[in-house]
Amino acid sequence: MTEYKKNLGIKESTSIVISRIIGSGIFRTPAPIMALVGCTSLFGLVWVLGGVITIFGAVVYAELTAMIPKSGGPYVFLKEAYGPYLAFLRGWAMFFVSETASIVAVALVFTEFINAIYQILTGTAFGIFPTFLLSLFTIWLLTTINLFGVKLSGKFQIVFGVTKVAAVGAIIGITLTGFSTGNASHFTDSFWPEDFGWSTILAIGAALRYSFFAFSGWEGATYMAEEVKNPGRTLPLSLFLGISGIMILYIGANVGYIYQLDVETIKQNKWVATKAVEVVLGATGGILISIAVAINAFGNISTQILCKGRSWHAMARDGLFFDSFKKLHPVYATPNNALIGQGIWATVLLTGAILSNYFQSGSTGNNMYETVIDFFSATSTIFNILTFGSIYVLRKKFPDRSRPYKAFLYPASMIIVLVLYSSFLILTLITAPIPSLLGIGLTATGTIYYVKKIKK
Repeated sequence: MTEYKKNLGIKESTSIVISRIIGSGIFRTPAPIMALVGCTSLFGLVWVLGGVITIFGAVVYAELTAMIPKSGGPYVFLKEAYGPYLAFLRGWAMFFVSETASIVAVALVFTEFINAIYQILTGTAFGIFPTFLLSLFTIWLLTTINLFGVKLSGKFQIVFGVTKVAAVGAIIGITLTGFSTGNASHFTDSFWPEDFGWSTILAIGAALRYSFFAFSGWEGATYMAEEVKNPGRTLPLSLFLGISGIMILYIGANVGYIYQLDVETIKQNKWVATKAVEVVLGATGGILISIAVAINAFGNISTQILCKGRSWHAMARDGLFFDSFKKLHPVYATPNNALIGQGIWATVLLTGAILSNYFQSGSTGNNMYETVIDFFSATSTIFNILTFGSIYVLRKKFPDRSRPYKAFLYPASMIIVLVLYSSFLILTLITAPIPSLLGIGLTATGTIYYVKKIKK
């Protein structure tokens, strides 16, 4: 039987964490977040909340990963804690709702920033059909690259990880040193909301969808635990190194955006990174930073494809998903059938997003990115809550199992993250009911497949 090869060390694992987080969020989500909250104080609060919750979540994940160093990520933890049915539903939701949709969302951002370059150069923007074709080509190009072994893909992660940090660092440096164009009054002119009531709380909850998406992916290295050297030590360390570094970069980038752009300008510019640098350096700067952002998104798509195919393989290996997905390539030891199946479903979701926005917005499809995120946020949150809670279940079920790392401040860390995620889930169901229910409904269809699979 073909097995995974342990080719990933601390550099590769940390690079995967960084590459999975820095993709599109910090460059694209500030606009919808500011449009929802409308002031700099709540804008900052949304980013801080997203970061704090991420840190507490990583504390819990680190223990789970060190205790169960198997490829598959949350699917593996849920299976150990709750049994195969809930684990299967999480995997089904990951494939059909959340994780593949995330690949589509970042592919759309990659295309958007290529579009930004094209628009700066020509004065015109892509139509919806070129947007579809470029996004589709990107997904399949990177799927193909990932078919040829994790060692090659791991080297890609280091290159992209360094490029991503350099790009965000460049944005911070340019925007914070552009004294002639920056204005500190941007931080105070629209500091407080006009009034603070229930609608404001709902706006914060809606904005958190995009903040969470910007921080999402930090658990990416856990999907590949069987390909990591010394996973009990390497995976927790890579999580903390990656997330702490990202937190610093995100704070700096958002401060830079506000220093160069007022609240209304941020609301109206979905390519906020391009606009902020363009203010300082002109059109040439806007083009250069758009190229850097596009490279970041490109690398993030590659990392997502790399990591997530392992979940579908892990499920199939346990007899809980499509049988063809359990095969590893005899030469490259990669789950190629799972990767190809993932690409096919990503194509379906991309087509759906394009058509949905075409009928809503005409030929521009301006809200495709937000539509995709709204579709999977509630479903992802439900299973995140179950995964975080599994640390309690597993401590009760297996009190004597080796735990190379134990969650810091447990059980307080677990309780905090569960309360915050549960509150976010309620607000998401209120502010985005139709896409949330669509995602939950699609997840529920997995029960039919599961029952049929068990009967066999």
